[in-house]
Amino acid sequence: MLDKYVKPDFFLDSFREVTPEFCRENGITALICDIDNTLVTYDDPEPTDEVTAWYGKLRAVGVKLSFVSNNEVERVLRFAEPLGVPAFPKSGKPSKRGVLMAMNAMGSGKDETVFLGDQLLTDVMSAKRAGIRAAVVPPIKDKTTLFFRAKRAIERPFMNKYKKEREIL
Repeated sequence: MLDKYVKPDFFLDSFREVTPEFCRENGITALICDIDNTLVTYDDPEPTDEVTAWYGKLRAVGVKLSFVSNNEVERVLRFAEPLGVPAFPKSGKPSKRGVLMAMNAMGSGKDETVFLGDQLLTDVMSAKRAGIRAAVVPPIKDKTTLFFRAKRAIERPFMNKYKKEREIL
């Protein structure tokens, strides 16, 4: 039963794999992204040149972008502003509220929208609860607090199971 809410549709090695070709092949015209550990580390307050160039390529082919994050307002807006995209901080993931707000802001439907994140229990679950596809990447640089270590320990058996299923296909 939990698989329904935490199994990603795509396993990627990095956000860099979300290319214009990937979007076209998968019918993606709108991308909702987590920020920390998905696109940059917690130490990067603004988009890196690489993230800016990546989004430029997606934008050039009509892919819209928004951010849904559990982080603070100041951090999320400071990151989103240079890219000129909608952002929804303190979204309460795994709540679907931020996802639905992002889709509304982009004018996107469920079939054309994908959520890109690094966590099954927040990012993937919020996407699935909103009825959209989810892509997961390994964390760039994980926090080592007890809370994050515990969350990753809960996710690990699910990730191992899904990766093994993918290898069989």
